[in-house]
Amino acid sequence: MVRKKQLSKKQLVVINDLFDGGMDEQAVLDKHRISRNVYNKWLTNELFVKEFSRRMEWAYKQSEALIAKYAAVAAAKLVQLTESDNPETARKACLDIISLPKTEAQKKGAAGQDKKRRRQGGGATAARDCEQVIGGAGGEW
Repeated sequence: MVRKKQLSKKQLVVINDLFDGGMDEQAVLDKHRISRNVYNKWLTNELFVKEFSRRMEWAYKQSEALIAKYAAVAAAKLVQLTESDNPETARKACLDIISLPKTEAQKKGAAGQDKKRRRQGGGATAARDCEQVIGGAGGEW
């Protein structure tokens, strides 16, 4: 079977609607009168899969950029919530802060500090660090 060297206009429109149309997969297929069998065949087409994957990567990059844009605002709000009058809200905010993902620079810095602690016989564990943060937030939990 000979494969086409480029996608059809219909395939491109379907991909555009899947990522930009605000519809779920079945709604896009219904809109363009594409059967599930035809769509499944498209998903075995190397060009279709390549374009679909490229669009998916772009969508993930856009979402990462959006999250990065508002990360500082979200972090500031979490810090504010640690001072909440409701102890459960403050506790959850502390736990969320502790579980935030670390950047590569923070990981490298933390790894260096851990090595230094081991050399000095320190040994503050992650659990003790968490206890200090939670205990220092102004409440007994």
